Amino acid sequence: MGSVKFTIIKGLKKNNRFNYTPRYFNGKDDVESAKYPTKLDAYSENYNRNDYGSHWRDAREARRNKANVGFNGTIWIIIAALFLIFMYIIDFDLSIFS
Repeated sequence: MGSVKFTIIKGLKKNNRFNYTPRYFNGKDDVESAKYPTKLDAYSENYNRNDYGSHWRDAREARRNKANVGFNGTIWIIIAALFLIFMYIIDFDLSIFS
């Protein structure tokens, strides 16, 4: 039998974007090919001028705000309030600490 893939755990495989430019279409800007080992590598990182999806994705990644990755103070206050409500519901007595 075939192998079972657990896509729920790993997540789905991201599709590769095919960056194709026809031979006689000047859609890509010229690149300094001396920086790259082959001409194919030099042009694989550039996008066509009319490939708006790639330009939009790059702009979104450049504008992404990674400063607020950590837990927000509001979340800590909500967690503390829910914890105190839970302690009140189960009738927790603080006298056990003294």
